[in-house]
Amino acid sequence: MLAEYFPVLIFLLISLALGVILLVTGGILGPRSPDSEKGSPYECGFEAFEDTRSKFDVRYYLVAILFIIFDLEIAFFIPWALVLDNLGVFGLAAMIVFVVELIIGFFFVWKKGALEWE
Repeated sequence: MLAEYFPVLIFLLISLALGVILLVTGGILGPRSPDSEKGSPYECGFEAFEDTRSKFDVRYYLVAILFIIFDLEIAFFIPWALVLDNLGVFGLAAMIVFVVELIIGFFFVWKKGALEWE
């Protein structure tokens, strides 16, 4: 029984050793002081208005979580579409229930005003 888990143990030991080696190597060979490019504006092209450690409004996180939820739910359509022929009417009915639940959730979130941005 333990012989079956021996390759997993070897894999874990090798990955742990590799992680430690890479961290130590990065600490030794990495730059000690960042250059001016490191502190320059990234992607937006202009300087930040305030401190970068300022707190975000809770609505930002709510919208982000809602996006992740609704975006990831769409990923269930791909495997369903691939095996739809095998599932038949039951698979179609199950997906209709799933889509109706998504639509109800979307309208609930919309009605609560979670998608409004001031």
